[in-house]
Amino acid sequence: MGQPPLASRMAQIAPFHVMALLGRARELEAEGRSIVHMEIGEPDFPTPPAVVAAAREALASGQTHYTPALGLPALREAIAEHYQRRYGVDVPARRIVITSGASGALLLALGVVLDRDSEVLMADPGYPCNRHFVRFIEGKVRTIPTGPQEGFQINAALLEQHWREPTRAVMVASPSNPTGTVIPAAEMAAMASLVERRGGVMVVDEIYHELTYAQDSPSALSVSERLFVTNSFSKYFCMTGWRLGWLVVPEPYLEMVERLAQNLFIAPPTLSQHAALAAFLPETIALLEQQKQILAERRDYLVGALRELGFVIPCEPDGAFYLYADCSAFSEDSMQLAQQLLEEAGVAVTPGIDFGDNQGQHYLRFSFTTELSQLREGVARIGNWLQRPA
Repeated sequence: MGQPPLASRMAQIAPFHVMALLGRARELEAEGRSIVHMEIGEPDFPTPPAVVAAAREALASGQTHYTPALGLPALREAIAEHYQRRYGVDVPARRIVITSGASGALLLALGVVLDRDSEVLMADPGYPCNRHFVRFIEGKVRTIPTGPQEGFQINAALLEQHWREPTRAVMVASPSNPTGTVIPAAEMAAMASLVERRGGVMVVDEIYHELTYAQDSPSALSVSERLFVTNSFSKYFCMTGWRLGWLVVPEPYLEMVERLAQNLFIAPPTLSQHAALAAFLPETIALLEQQKQILAERRDYLVGALRELGFVIPCEPDGAFYLYADCSAFSEDSMQLAQQLLEEAGVAVTPGIDFGDNQGQHYLRFSFTTELSQLREGVARIGNWLQRPA
């Protein structure tokens, strides 16, 4: 029997190395080993009680049928009010599309913009699934190497330098995964203006946007109405498993996005949408802000502790819950180092090679989505491992 048919695109959709490390960590835990998890990009806080209660109420009242393809009108209105209240930005509810996670939002945005071989510019390092979304719909990704001097973010000057005839779109993330850095509002405005002049489209991933620590960063929607902006209930709202996000759509694309959503997803998850209505209650926001302060305390501890061990953190994170640390003082192979830390020290971290080709072998991503006592234990284990006899 010959090989089964396989789409050629799969050769360019790489596995997420951290998932293999997570699987191995679970195996070690099943064998009785203690593992400190600093690899997972998921809040360790439970879903807020009011959200859970709203889900129970919706389930009990039989709210289990399809909603409109663009989502519950009440939830779209609640998100519009959230933009006004938190960022002072007026976003009409009709431009807000509820999606099956931010991943669903990105697929919709890219699906209505890209043709086969259309080119998308994005930063390296960056979240790997974004590259794979583009490849899935037969577009092409051209990554722009970025480093500490740019805050690991692309900017208008880099876009001007790398734009070419096939370029159709630009994707940025602020705050970013894996670095937690934020694009300043003035730079976001400059990029949006350049992309518009070039006749392209800009897609801004704001999935970690509410998780900024010094102060609320302005939404990209404050600089232009012609951007696609994605967000999610997963990170700040602690609803990862509910698979719910949203997409803010420029007016000219609304009908096409609705058409694509109807065909790809029918509708977003009904129960999750009713639950999410409680995510914007004052009591819920107060709880989430307390949790954000806890994350800030973890960040501050981990930055100092890792630097004391000899890791270089060239850009302290402004948001999200990750540290991107240069580990080249200890290894020239981040994957091998991550495997050694897991097997020998009992600490799970993510190798930088997951996030692109630009110096990824020199970096590790540390996630501070575990309680402070566990972070201290993880740092102690790494320190002891680094001091082991050669």
